[in-house]
Amino acid sequence: MHANTSHKRVFYGWVVVAAAFTITFVGFGSAYTFSAFVEPLQRDFHASRGSVALVFSLAGFLYFALGIVSGPLADRWGARPLAMFGMLLVGLGLALAGQARSIAEVYAAYGLGIGLGVGLAYVPTIGAVQRWFVARRGLASGLAVSGIGVGTLVMPPLATWLIASLGWRETYLVLGALAAIVGIGMSTLIADDPRDRGTGPDGAPINVQATAKTPSGIPMRQAIRTRRFIGLYAACLLSALGVFVPFVHLVPYALDHGVTQASAVMLLGMIGVGSTLGRFLLGGLADRIGRRVFLVAMFAGMAASLALWAFAGSFVPLAIFALVFGITYGGWVAILPAVVMDYFGGRQVGSIIGALYTSVAIGTLVGPSTAGFAFDVSHSYTLPILAGAVANGLAALVAIAAIRAPATSILAS
Repeated sequence: MHANTSHKRVFYGWVVVAAAFTITFVGFGSAYTFSAFVEPLQRDFHASRGSVALVFSLAGFLYFALGIVSGPLADRWGARPLAMFGMLLVGLGLALAGQARSIAEVYAAYGLGIGLGVGLAYVPTIGAVQRWFVARRGLASGLAVSGIGVGTLVMPPLATWLIASLGWRETYLVLGALAAIVGIGMSTLIADDPRDRGTGPDGAPINVQATAKTPSGIPMRQAIRTRRFIGLYAACLLSALGVFVPFVHLVPYALDHGVTQASAVMLLGMIGVGSTLGRFLLGGLADRIGRRVFLVAMFAGMAASLALWAFAGSFVPLAIFALVFGITYGGWVAILPAVVMDYFGGRQVGSIIGALYTSVAIGTLVGPSTAGFAFDVSHSYTLPILAGAVANGLAALVAIAAIRAPATSILAS
């Protein structure tokens, strides 16, 4: 009897958060090891930096764009099967990338495996977390996606060590096995609705009426026509043009400026440290000061940090950039799903988040690859980095306009 009482005290929403944390850790952590592979891929396939960067951009485009499909599928079928299949694809994609004989085969294996796999797993998993919380939604969302930050901290140094010890091909096999085994295992713990577990959001009691009704909120078709959604979409697209450039180009940039390989990879880890801090600490802060205002502050912070990067020429300023950028990037990723839930409710939150993330997909496709091709032409990253800083400054202004828009304001009929 005592054991049963103790068991009931555990709110299952935190188990869902732990599952989401682990899925984002192995999924995005594996994706963000890519910077450690840039040099060996360039060398072995005699490829330009732009063409190698395009591998990551294609994967990023797919895993954010696929949310528009995986979100509605999760609203209909549940997040668990999509997350399990997605993590299987991540594992297969990494393993097949290790067998590639040309850069085109890397595009296919890594781009499709990581792109489709993370795309199927991420939006459904994060959407499921939103339904379990109201008062502590910012904190829960931040903890769930902090797996991306911890993965960015842990996985690139691990990949660098494995590449030095085993070679890049064998490293992709190891990472693929890790992603499949851990990712699929943790996906089995995802649950979509607290009412199925006999509780309401935040562990509150539920009543008979609540159990019989679908979650409140507006459908996706109506949501995407509001000024708030369109403003958020434009802000995220602008931001993403610069946000994902460091994940591909920070290590090569540092090496170009005389930083050692170990220290250059450490910089990527520092983005992970900052990102983890941003997601763990700032999600709860956003609940207190206002999640919408907080989102604007994150866009402005990313703009300032990217401007710092454009003029950093040694390890110390690069380390400061990496930490500050990581904090603000982490805060942005943590709070965005919660803001979507605040604006539009839980009725089709997975679908709406998925539609919004197509903006990030476009920015991810354009930003890192364009920065790489710009470097191939000018042998400098200054212009694309400054462009990313300006784009994030504009994103902050657009987000302010979205906040001020009336809740039900429709842009077009």
